[in-house]
Amino acid sequence: MTKPILLDAPLLDAYQLEALLGERFAHTSEKLSDIPHPSLLKDGVKAAQRIAHALHHRQTIALVGDYDVDGVTSTAIVQRFFHLIHYPLLVTIPNRFTDGYGVSKGVLERIEADIIITVDNGINAIEAAHVCKVRGIDLIITDHHTVGENLPDAYAIVNPKQADCPYPFKAICGAQVAWLLMGLVKSELKLSLDMSQFFPFLALAIVADVMPLVGINRTLVKAGLTMMNHSTLPAFVVIQETLKKTTLSSEDIGFQIAPRINSAGRLEDASLALNFLSAPTLQEAYHHFQILTELNTHRKTIEAHTTTQAIREVNPNDPVIVVAGEGWNEGVVGIVASRLVNQFQKPAIVLSIHEGIAKGSGRSIGNVDLYTLIQSQASLLTKFGGHTMAAGLSMDIGVLESFRQGINDVASQLDPHDFIPKSDVIGELKHDAISVELLELLEKFEPYGEGNPRPRFLLRNAWVIKSTLFGAEKTHSRLELRPSHLSPKTLEFIAFSKVLSVPDEGTMNCSYTVAKNEFRGKISMQLMVEKVF
Repeated sequence: MTKPILLDAPLLDAYQLEALLGERFAHTSEKLSDIPHPSLLKDGVKAAQRIAHALHHRQTIALVGDYDVDGVTSTAIVQRFFHLIHYPLLVTIPNRFTDGYGVSKGVLERIEADIIITVDNGINAIEAAHVCKVRGIDLIITDHHTVGENLPDAYAIVNPKQADCPYPFKAICGAQVAWLLMGLVKSELKLSLDMSQFFPFLALAIVADVMPLVGINRTLVKAGLTMMNHSTLPAFVVIQETLKKTTLSSEDIGFQIAPRINSAGRLEDASLALNFLSAPTLQEAYHHFQILTELNTHRKTIEAHTTTQAIREVNPNDPVIVVAGEGWNEGVVGIVASRLVNQFQKPAIVLSIHEGIAKGSGRSIGNVDLYTLIQSQASLLTKFGGHTMAAGLSMDIGVLESFRQGINDVASQLDPHDFIPKSDVIGELKHDAISVELLELLEKFEPYGEGNPRPRFLLRNAWVIKSTLFGAEKTHSRLELRPSHLSPKTLEFIAFSKVLSVPDEGTMNCSYTVAKNEFRGKISMQLMVEKVF
């Protein structure tokens, strides 16, 4: 991949960069009024009418969430909606360790309700739906994950990925589906509730669940971040004060907030994260946020140790990495899979073995559809679900080797080009374009994320002036580079949590991004090294 990047990167000035970034949104609208009406969701109106009927007749309504950021945020949105209309709601978030992946029948067997609503899960809950049917409970599934061949026998299924669902924008997260359904409930009840108050929650979920930041997703994240910066809800006040930033970005969510919220479900119970998002006072929000921060620190330690163990198990000749370890923490295997993808440049599935069951997560690369690969081995699996780029699965330990061989047999038939990582390097900046004014230009095209990646630039044949490590444990790198031997100007580059291997003298190439550094009220430009080659 190095040579094509070096050869194909065009030389850009500020005007050319602006035009190039503008092309990303040339055919999309960013008006909130363009969000498709929720009534276009298949079963949306049916589900809303059933919920409204339950409200009018004082029936018991239960909500079942999920333990990742999208699931917890979906739960928080519906919980807050019911709080605002002063109606009691039974809330349950399955525990990753005791309840397993998705909506299990065990979870639904212990809930006493007239209606059960799922958010961010349930599309594969065949057995759980049968439990509801037998018990006379109306099950309303709201989800956004890939739809399998067989659907649960539920009262209503609200998922835009259903083949016959006319909702035009399919790439939305679970929180958006839940929010759209609550909008339909509002209409059924003829309430004057302002549904835009949920935008900060939606921004959090869309970014954390790596939805493409185009179309209505981009619109909602922009609006949500703006509202988050001024929100008086305790959770968002704590986020603002903790990060000490005047304006929050999508990257702040992705790298600072989402990992903390995710850590609850990964290591203990996602209800801890829900307690933070729904905290009624600042004192409680700070308390819960501190717990999440401590859990996230612990998560990093476990993750690093598990990654080291997983690397030892990798078969470098397999097109898809499949590794498993006894007692590996289920909550970190997805992150470990991402680490393996980055290191080995191929899809990776990491499984934790416990009491004869291998359960875990996979991450993909390039254009490899991981969900389809896993689906090809469905006969060996007890449960699976997810997206093109990420999925969860479980199986009996006895079929693990058959699964590894089977999925690699299928993967070996794919086009080799599908495995090539997508390069985000868009060009080489002219030296006079690397200035503080560049920050203003880049801010025009925020928020950055999936579908709208932060621009990565090439620095070619730069002279190494100085290379140092900094931080308490010397784990961060600082480079002083001269873009050209003809230029007296040197540039400082930073790489956090990376010990870069660079030549002591001579020239080097690297890719980098441009970030805004905000410290004690002063804003400056920071050049962040991505890769050295």
